[in-house]
Amino acid sequence: MDLQWNDSQPIYRQLRDRVVAMILDGILKEGDPLPSVRMVAAEYRVNPLTVLKSYQDLVEEKLVEKRRGLGMFVTVGAHQLLLAAERQKFLTEEWPRISAKIQLLGFAAKDLLQAAPPRSNPKQEDR
Repeated sequence: MDLQWNDSQPIYRQLRDRVVAMILDGILKEGDPLPSVRMVAAEYRVNPLTVLKSYQDLVEEKLVEKRRGLGMFVTVGAHQLLLAAERQKFLTEEWPRISAKIQLLGFAAKDLLQAAPPRSNPKQEDR
C-alpha cells in the first residue's frame, strides 16, 4: 500500500478505500483477517483511532466483522457486495459522462471494442 495521503478526503476514509481495493483485487479474501489496528497505526504513522474509525465504517457496511478477542475479518460475500456497489456507482456517476463523450466524438461500438485493451483476468461469471 502507498504511504502517501491526499488532502481531498480524511485519512480514515483513505484507509477504508485501501482495504476495499484489497478486497476487490483479491488480496484480502473472505474470512481473511485485517491487519491489527495497532500494526496499521504504527506502519502508517496515524492515530489508532483513525484506523479504528476506518475499520468501523467497514463493519457498518457489513464488509468486515468483529470477532471478540480475535480481530476483524472480511465477511463472506464482501467481494460480491463491493462489486455490485462499484458497478452501480460506475453506472450512475461515471458512465453518463463517458457515454456523453463517446457520442460527442462520434464513436461507434465496434471502434470502442477494437480499441479496448485485453482483459487481464477475464471471469465468466462477470458477464
